[in-house]
Amino acid sequence: MLLVASFGLDQLTKAIVRGQLRVGESWPEEGFFRFTHAWNTGTAFSLLQDQSTLLTFVSFGAVIALYFVYRSVESPTIWVRMAFGLLLGGALGNLLDRLRLGHVTDFFDVGPWPIFNIADSSIVVGIFVLFLYFWFNSEDKKESQAENSTSEAGDAAAITQQPGVDTQQEQS
Repeated sequence: MLLVASFGLDQLTKAIVRGQLRVGESWPEEGFFRFTHAWNTGTAFSLLQDQSTLLTFVSFGAVIALYFVYRSVESPTIWVRMAFGLLLGGALGNLLDRLRLGHVTDFFDVGPWPIFNIADSSIVVGIFVLFLYFWFNSEDKKESQAENSTSEAGDAAAITQQPGVDTQQEQS
């Protein structure tokens, strides 16, 4: 569901920007936050400019990889499903632009940041959600492992302290 929402909203907003602003035009003309119609033939932060063909293949490969990674997750939580929905929706939104237009339409122009779009935001938020999920999940596993080793040590101590158990005899 999040995949469809992020992809659809991305494509809708890009179509509005392309229909309302000429390339390079901003609304408002000045200010910290503006809508600026920009073409990006590179990656995030305008890296690898004029590499659309290469980036189209890389994007297509990334979408396939994300799909197979998601499918390999056994019983994904809501957080994993949300993260992959955002990642795939954003990747597909920018991939469609590259295939159809030869560039990605960007329009959020915020202060000193490079101009970006909803697909870019979906990808960044998806990565952040996955990072938090794995960060907190690994902390839970560490605590669970510590609790298990503590209870196993306690069980072993309880067995050796039972009346009638000769620990000296067991050691020989």
